[in-house]
Amino acid sequence: MAAAGAEAAAVASEEEKRLPEGDPESGGDSEDEGDSDSSGDGEDEEKENEAEIQRLEEQLSINAFDYNCHLDLIKLLRQEGELVKLRRARQKMSELFPLTEEIWLDWLKDEIKMASESSEREKVYELFERAVKDYICPEIWLEYAQYSIGGIGQEGGIEKVRSIFERALTAVGLHVTKGTALWEAYREFENAILETAQPAPGSVPSPEQQQMLCSQLEKIHTLFRRQLGIPLLDMEASYAEYEEWSEDPIPETTIKNYKKALQQLEKCKPYEEALLGAETPKLAEYQAYIDFEMKAGDPARIQLIYERALAENCLVPDLWARYNQYLDRQLKVKELVLSAHDRAVRNCPWTVGLWIRYLLAMERHRVDHGIISEMFEKALNAGFIQATDYVEIWQAYLDYLRRRVDFTQDSSKELEELRSAFARAVEYLKQEVEERFSESGDPSCTIMQNWARVEARLCNNMQKARELWDNIMTKGNAKYANMWLEYYNLERAHGDTQHCRKALHRAVQCTSDYPEHVCEVLLTLERIEGTLEDWDAAVQKTENRLARVNEQRAKAAEKEAALAKQEEEKAEQRKQARAEKKASKKAKKTRIGDKRKADDDDDEGEWGQEEEQPIKRHKGDGDGRLLEEDMEVETGLFGRSGPEKPDRPANQKEKASTSRKDIPKVLHDSSKDNVTVFVSNLSYNMADPEVKLKELFESCGEVAEIRPVFSNKGTFRGYCYVEFKEEKSALQALGLDRKVVEGRPMFVSPCVDKNKNPDFKVFRYSTTLEKHKLFISGLPFSCTKEELEDVCKAHGNVKDIRLVTNRAGKPKGLAYVEYENEAQASQAVLKMDGLTVKEHVIKVAISNPPLRKLPDKPEAGRASQFAVPRQVYGARGKGRTQLSMMPRALQRQNNPVAKAENGMVQNSPATSSETPEEPKKMSNADFAKMLLKK
Repeated sequence: MAAAGAEAAAVASEEEKRLPEGDPESGGDSEDEGDSDSSGDGEDEEKENEAEIQRLEEQLSINAFDYNCHLDLIKLLRQEGELVKLRRARQKMSELFPLTEEIWLDWLKDEIKMASESSEREKVYELFERAVKDYICPEIWLEYAQYSIGGIGQEGGIEKVRSIFERALTAVGLHVTKGTALWEAYREFENAILETAQPAPGSVPSPEQQQMLCSQLEKIHTLFRRQLGIPLLDMEASYAEYEEWSEDPIPETTIKNYKKALQQLEKCKPYEEALLGAETPKLAEYQAYIDFEMKAGDPARIQLIYERALAENCLVPDLWARYNQYLDRQLKVKELVLSAHDRAVRNCPWTVGLWIRYLLAMERHRVDHGIISEMFEKALNAGFIQATDYVEIWQAYLDYLRRRVDFTQDSSKELEELRSAFARAVEYLKQEVEERFSESGDPSCTIMQNWARVEARLCNNMQKARELWDNIMTKGNAKYANMWLEYYNLERAHGDTQHCRKALHRAVQCTSDYPEHVCEVLLTLERIEGTLEDWDAAVQKTENRLARVNEQRAKAAEKEAALAKQEEEKAEQRKQARAEKKASKKAKKTRIGDKRKADDDDDEGEWGQEEEQPIKRHKGDGDGRLLEEDMEVETGLFGRSGPEKPDRPANQKEKASTSRKDIPKVLHDSSKDNVTVFVSNLSYNMADPEVKLKELFESCGEVAEIRPVFSNKGTFRGYCYVEFKEEKSALQALGLDRKVVEGRPMFVSPCVDKNKNPDFKVFRYSTTLEKHKLFISGLPFSCTKEELEDVCKAHGNVKDIRLVTNRAGKPKGLAYVEYENEAQASQAVLKMDGLTVKEHVIKVAISNPPLRKLPDKPEAGRASQFAVPRQVYGARGKGRTQLSMMPRALQRQNNPVAKAENGMVQNSPATSSETPEEPKKMSNADFAKMLLKK
């Protein structure tokens, strides 16, 4: 604290020196006022920092695994100079998480400043030892070695420095880009020792001094030779330095090793350059580098590249899993393997697979049972994100306890511990896990099944096994045939025939999914081992059960058929209603068209024009009156013409003459798909969509053409094609997807013909499990993105928030929140699930959308309009305007030729639309009757 106070005073004096002397015309009062203002601001800021520190400490008391909260607290404490609290905060964080290189270097530099006595130096050494175990960082090793040089005057100081340098070279001396700095620092240290060993000028060295000089020179030669045999950057400079330093010629073996290392460096350079040019997290580049080193097969280099990748991707569980698998199967060094597993679970505590591998590694290396049990308890408190994760970790621990038991003894301490653990696991899943996830994660009771197997097979305790299976069946599993057969097989192997028969009789009575299979197993048992009375009872029971099952299935089929018939009747009614509406509409249009045509004939007679083809007249032929009348005839066919206005202004006539009816059908050139985007879900009431959309899309690049699509009535249909000059502009335009335009989310997707690419999907969001993303439901419709962000950012860094809306842009009360990593997301689930937002209780879970059900494929040869692939009509099936727009020729092409069945050719979709009824299929009996009539 005294050192910190002195530092603060020195800074203050420097600030005073930099302050201006002030304006001589201004009085002293103004200076005093300025000082009071600055001091007041400083006090306010200090109070704010203290309040924030208190808030962060309370937050960590609730959730100790909040990584970002630890970082913010350490930053504030360091800013405020609270060294005691700062040390404590760093200590707590280091116990939970491996610290990054930056955090360790800040901590070490702060401790080095305060270390003056030898006892304090030892504490710094201990801190360095902890730092180098978290990650392989060349900067920390270099700092460690240089700090140790400061204690060279102590007993054994030189040997201690050399030991640290050697450990550093073992750890990071192979680092292609950063290893050279360590080798050079080591050589500089040895050169400094050489200088101190030189005799005074003019004096003759003693034999001991001469021997020391030779020994020191040999150490430096050895360092040069070792370094030149390793592929490192700037090897040529190191070789030139060795040539200049050495009085003797370089040995041939050293030159040979140097050339070999140069060749190896050339092979590594592409991977190093790829890492240098790539953006974080560089996973693909590191994986390619790892694959390269794995083929080479040098364990030290493989370990180093894995450690380099993990230093930049410490929150990627799969990378830790691959690294630990390599260490478990190849190196098998206890300290190295267990250290890597420990760092893995500290970095990714939410990943159950890493904990399971850690427990297996500890058992493999014969770690004390107490330590393994303690590690298992830590795993239970790690905050897994799925209920099934707890089942897996419990199963792994129970397997470990089972392997410890000597089942040749009737009773032992290990066996009692195993039984106690089984009971605790069942209770834990029922209480803790089910309360948190609303499910136990073990619906089929696999842990209880394994317990029953252990009791029956290993402990010869069938009574306990039967009790466990009775408990399993009461948990809703009695309706499944496979559960009964599992119990039957256990009884068959370790029980007696009487209990087997009893189990199968209960199974016949209770099974609802596959009762035939259970009945068959019962009959097989009685056929082999039963008496006549047993056989009769089994036959009667199975026949009664199957009769009831068939009756239930028949009722269900009748109900389903009735529902299907109702749907068909409703569909037929809708079809008739549409046909009647269409016929009446067509008759009305015909009457209006005849009337308009008669009026046009009269007008044309007045103007003396030809009467044969008035509509085909070009726009420039005749005057405006004729153009207006022609347009009215055309629009009158669609029922859009209003009452005639004889005194219409000239500008309105021109506007009418350029109505949407004159715009030809929009055709798209598929060869320009790469420079075109398809825009949909726009408002039908959008005025001048070309102008509006051009302003919107010009920010992405030069727009070549905008082609909006209009209906037969001339109204905008809400979608269009936007064609750009360059392909990169089209790709950039995809970023405008879901942008709100006139109150609706605008959909922007690549221009792809779905008839040619039916599997093409434009949904840009993931439909698989994303452990760093949350799905929130139950939000109030009035909740905004900013309000939700304020709630979520308290639990981590929020990368993106997406409020789910319908096609009209109205909120659905759902949202997706993306965090930086899985740890933050898992903690947010714990804290936010069940939270009340604007009097609405929200539900929060890890994003894992259910698989969409694919539509059933139509039956082959069935004459139905639904035999056409769904993609033809879009995601919502046929639209009203598409019912009668498909030419019959296309329908014939889209459907294969119907196959002859029972002597009759089934109707194709084209003929089914013409004939009122579909001919029934004829059976063999029908054919016989037909022939007899002849």
